Amino acid sequence: MAQQTNSAVFDRPSLLVSFDLRPYIVIQEPVRELHVLKKNEVGPQTYRDAMARFAGAVHVVTTDGPAGLRGTTIIAACSVSDSPPTVLVCLNRENTKNDVFTKNGNFALNTLSRHQQALAEGFSGLTGLPPEERFSLAKWDRISTGAPTLIGGLAVFDCEIIDTKDHATHRILFGQVTGIRIDDAVHPLIYFERRYRDF
Repeated sequence: MAQQTNSAVFDRPSLLVSFDLRPYIVIQEPVRELHVLKKNEVGPQTYRDAMARFAGAVHVVTTDGPAGLRGTTIIAACSVSDSPPTVLVCLNRENTKNDVFTKNGNFALNTLSRHQQALAEGFSGLTGLPPEERFSLAKWDRISTGAPTLIGGLAVFDCEIIDTKDHATHRILFGQVTGIRIDDAVHPLIYFERRYRDF
């Protein structure tokens, strides 16, 4: 007499089910070490090292008005709302030269494309180019607020400052967008791991 097995076989192979009890081996994958920092261990340098992994679009933010002309390179900018259209930028308030933004009451957020790295470097101040000469690196016009707007920028947001907030070392400027220009370029300039990169 043929020995019966305790199994059930269905017509479709994909639905094969077996109730036989067979020995099996459990394979354990190696445990990865996770570098988790406790709250009281997060110092300024550790924070900066982590933020270096935070890829960001590169912008030159500009202003002009009674307080004077100024522009500086930033990556700390983002959208707040589309109704009404609002963006924010973060500026180092320990640099008193940035006070002209709030005094003028306007700013233009000029997003750079990958071929405009020299412009980003010039407005960052790291090249030693005097502030009054930095605007000669590109062509500019005005849209509505009077802030310089970059001709050939990937995207340009001309803004009236509607609110500000100071936090720690920085000042957040909220700008209601009063004018926009979009260029045909599609490759942004990115800052990642303390270097300019393009994609």
